[in-house]
Amino acid sequence: MHRTKVGVDLAKNIIQVCTLHGKKVTSNVEMSTDEFSLWLAQSKPVTVAFEACSTSNYWYQQAIKSGHDARLISAKLVKAVRQNQKTDKNDALAIAQTLFLPEVSFINGKSIEQQQLQSIQRLRELAIKSQNASQKQIVSLLLELNIRLPNTQGGILRGLEGVLEDGEINLSDTAFFKVVVA
Repeated sequence: MHRTKVGVDLAKNIIQVCTLHGKKVTSNVEMSTDEFSLWLAQSKPVTVAFEACSTSNYWYQQAIKSGHDARLISAKLVKAVRQNQKTDKNDALAIAQTLFLPEVSFINGKSIEQQQLQSIQRLRELAIKSQNASQKQIVSLLLELNIRLPNTQGGILRGLEGVLEDGEINLSDTAFFKVVVA
């Protein structure tokens, strides 16, 4: 592990970078994402820690590409180490200070491939959740008209087609139902 430790508090547009040499703070500065990217590329190898968040895997990968020893730290640990109120500077300092703790369990970073697979999985889960919510909403709306459909995926579609084709049910042919069946 390197003698110089860097704690990085990530945000969308501004990144707070706290550098410790030994245990002494040598800088704690705000950078744009472009400035930080350049800083990573131009700095000699250091141990750099990021609080695990939505952009941390990207920056973790960039730090490793630039030859740094990169680490991801849980937000819970950073909160426990932070001594003062929550600010970007205090968070960056706490992130750097966690590197001095004995027996810290770091979070494993993800590769680009792992991130892409995770994104696909999350989008699929969202699509399924949305589909299930829509089906339950349709069943509930029709129940208000005393039209009962089976509460299964295939049963809802077949039942809805039957309801729309049934001439005795006084249900208007609205765009809502056309969209659902299509």
